[in-house]
Amino acid sequence: MKKSMFFWGIFFAGLVLGYAQDAQSIVRASRDRITADTVSSRSRMVITAKDGSTSERVLDQYSKDGPRGDRTIIVFQRPPSVANTRFLTMENPGNPDDRWIFLPALGKVRRIAASEGSGNFMGTDFSYDDISSASRDVELDTHTLLREESLNGHLCHVIESVPKDKSYQYSKMVQWIDKSSRISYRIDLYDRRGTLVKQVEILEVKEVQGRLSPVVTRMTTVTAGSSTTITMDILKYDDPIPEGVFTTSYLETGRPR
Repeated sequence: MKKSMFFWGIFFAGLVLGYAQDAQSIVRASRDRITADTVSSRSRMVITAKDGSTSERVLDQYSKDGPRGDRTIIVFQRPPSVANTRFLTMENPGNPDDRWIFLPALGKVRRIAASEGSGNFMGTDFSYDDISSASRDVELDTHTLLREESLNGHLCHVIESVPKDKSYQYSKMVQWIDKSSRISYRIDLYDRRGTLVKQVEILEVKEVQGRLSPVVTRMTTVTAGSSTTITMDILKYDDPIPEGVFTTSYLETGRPR
């Protein structure tokens, strides 16, 4: 992967370049914090509407590194209205991820175009872009270290990331990355008009197989007053996952070939 270099004039080059590199390396270190060949999980999604009503979904997620980057498949298990819905995302270095979804009601696999990234994902507060953001290529954004400050007792780097692709659904992302653990405890997401529209918060972490791992995450849609909380009930690292799981054939059949 190429490393971006930033040159902002001769006199200030050393100072500005240092901040650009620091911010980018901090974000990369946060994204690459956990080393594992595979990640397998079962989680519960609780969707809370503005009026306080809730609905729950159960899903399995499998991730594995591949020749071109991370690959992730999500399989909805409950309730019956979404059971067997399957979603596949494959990292595409330097470009938006490749994404497909299988909806049982349609009975076929549909590719999700990059232009649909801001679309709602299965009635949750997450968009398709949000689901792919954990593996988002660091070099797709320009990162700036804004300051250091404490967040819920964690001393954090506060970093602003501005997408280089102006068609991306967010105009900027501001995240609070713990200086010691490198966990991104909060991310503020701004729309194209510069309005804060969503906020991601890590509410609980615990050690799993020697890795400090987020186990409760909440996505809040600030403008709608709704939220989706994901709780990891099962989390495993380095369990074998067949290659056939990360194919459009598996999306359609639920069986690896």
